[in-house]
Amino acid sequence: MGLFKRANKPDSAAQAVVQADLSTLLLQGEDMIDQLARAHMSWGLGSADRWGLDQRTGFITWTFPEKTATAPAQILGSFSPSSGSWLWAWANKSILPEMSRDAQNVLGWAEAHGHRSLAQAEIDADEQAAATLAALAVRLTEATGFYRGLGGNSVAIITFGPVTLTAADGSTSTFNIDIN
Repeated sequence: MGLFKRANKPDSAAQAVVQADLSTLLLQGEDMIDQLARAHMSWGLGSADRWGLDQRTGFITWTFPEKTATAPAQILGSFSPSSGSWLWAWANKSILPEMSRDAQNVLGWAEAHGHRSLAQAEIDADEQAAATLAALAVRLTEATGFYRGLGGNSVAIITFGPVTLTAADGSTSTFNIDIN
């Protein structure tokens, strides 16, 4: 995939270092997503009856028969399988700016490191390219939760923080991951 070619730099030893750095970030991001998925499965991530994201409050909610789970959330971007594209949250007019801070941080990183292709608002992407973009973003933002929210014609890529579990009787507990 041509996403990782640094702008205005010839193929060289320096380019090889940049490629290796991005490859390392990608591998770390993929590993983070796997670890986060396994950890969050313990409270039920992936098995909820339904989910919703309220941009005004900044919280994602998963609903189960016996409990709800809520967490502060950010939207990284969205992947549209039908159009074969990825749209960063900072470029999506339907996403409130405060919900795209993590995506804006990725944009800042891409610009600072000369990765123009990662700083494009919309990117041609198949499912693998979208997974690559998500893994890089999860790594760069050091997210502690990751969710692919299926809806309509696209998949929202969401990061989230500490999860508050509320049982049917009103009791609560918090599930938090510290990646440091």
